[in-house]
Amino acid sequence: MLFANRRFYHRTMPRFPEGQTLLIDADDTLWENNIYFERAIAAFISFLDHKEYAPAEVRQTLNAVERETILSHGYGLSSFTRSLVECFERMSPPPVTEEKRERVRGFARTIAAQEIELLPGVAETLAELAARHRLILMTKGDHAEQADKLARSGLAAHFAAVEIVAEKDAAAYRRVALDQNIAPGSGWMIGNSPKSDINPALAAGLHAVFLIHKDTWILEHAELDAPSQGQHLIELDAFAKLCEFF
Repeated sequence: MLFANRRFYHRTMPRFPEGQTLLIDADDTLWENNIYFERAIAAFISFLDHKEYAPAEVRQTLNAVERETILSHGYGLSSFTRSLVECFERMSPPPVTEEKRERVRGFARTIAAQEIELLPGVAETLAELAARHRLILMTKGDHAEQADKLARSGLAAHFAAVEIVAEKDAAAYRRVALDQNIAPGSGWMIGNSPKSDINPALAAGLHAVFLIHKDTWILEHAELDAPSQGQHLIELDAFAKLCEFF
């Protein structure tokens, strides 16, 4: 069960000195993202209108297809579009026409048309944090898509560097820590995903801040790992609260 036994360390955690390196996630940490995918999925399930399987069962199939597609095509809107079409082909009765496939692709295109919607307090908080610490954007997915989101967000000036990786695993965090010369004990990963932001960062020896987002993508759900001795794990429910610690 996601987020079970949450421990809100912020009641007792001290404020950390200036000069920390804060790796900060993008989607659903700085701006809304998954809600647009959820709307597209809801429209897809309604269009499929399966006569045998309930919407929840259709969603389970789509989740399985997405896992498969990610392995071969990575993350991003193109991968998601492939998953929708593949799921439709598997579950829709014949004939599966090109017209129907194009209708399914259209649900994914609605995501690309969305404006960047910053989460509350993000712009002000980043400006304040950047005055005291080194901020590095660390996100995963299609490089062009993520770079475009950052450019449209108006937040790029706050970051000393940008790391867009294919997957956020412990090896990726270790590489970034090495490439960015992050001093031991001064590196943090801040994000909303236990699976991609928190657990692998802890495994790589970084501290972490878990920012709860009620619409985190289901494929990013996981139990939070406990920090090792000497590591810090802070759990917060608002981006602006980062200034209480940094």
